[in-house]
Amino acid sequence: MVKSYVGPIRQDSVETNTDKSISAYMTTKVITFHPDLSIYEAMQTLLWNKISGAPVVNERKELIGMLSEGDCLKEIVKGKYHNHITDHGTVGEHMTTNVVTIKPNITVLDAAHFFLNQRYRRFPVTKNGKLVGLLTQTDLMRAMSEL
Repeated sequence: MVKSYVGPIRQDSVETNTDKSISAYMTTKVITFHPDLSIYEAMQTLLWNKISGAPVVNERKELIGMLSEGDCLKEIVKGKYHNHITDHGTVGEHMTTNVVTIKPNITVLDAAHFFLNQRYRRFPVTKNGKLVGLLTQTDLMRAMSEL
């Protein structure tokens, strides 16, 4: 019988992806909306880019909200209810303003817990109130697949 022995592994020298910060995996070139943009233009941008939502930022790149497909669908359904689809209104009127954010230095494992506990598909990543990236569930799965 052959036994394989590798020897002791020093724990302080081993870094797993779960120890890495999300900044290595988040998207930094983020499609964003301005609150004055028309809701119709925002819908077209979501469709064209095949994304389900995007952060809303002001002129100083400070995060002020999120616009999701759900926010857009509410406007479409409201228009159908009134027997016409409206294309008026702004992103600022339809966005979600109570946004949960994460910091760029949290670990991949901590981010996974956020996704499981919050049930969101994406988290804006902020530093000092400014948007620095976006972390999606897909980004996190890519990080975990490298384990």
